[in-house]
Amino acid sequence: MDIYQKEVIDHYKHPRNFGRIKSNSKSTYAENPSCGDSIRIDAVIKNGKIKDIKFSGEGCAIAIASASMLTQRVRNMEVVEIADIDFDHVKDMLGVEIHQGRKRCAMLALNTLKKLILKELKK
Repeated sequence: MDIYQKEVIDHYKHPRNFGRIKSNSKSTYAENPSCGDSIRIDAVIKNGKIKDIKFSGEGCAIAIASASMLTQRVRNMEVVEIADIDFDHVKDMLGVEIHQGRKRCAMLALNTLKKLILKELKK
């Protein structure tokens, strides 16, 4: 097992930013019906930046590790910068090969976060 696989497993077993934000947060939920993974993202957005972010839900190691790593990466990031994050960024962040069948798992958290941001920008 290489170091990247170990990091994915560590984020899966000990996810960072797991939980809910109760006050002043916006949230959205999404699921991958093909495998049952589900993610809820709670975020506090102030002055166009992600000030706090947490996730909850359940899923495979790739889905949970991706959510854990993503929430670490986007904290204090401008929401407009998040629009530029794509599958290649997620794959690099995870550091493991993501086969086509697991792409939805890897992208679930990012797609959920982008859904939340888009909803907020439309207000």
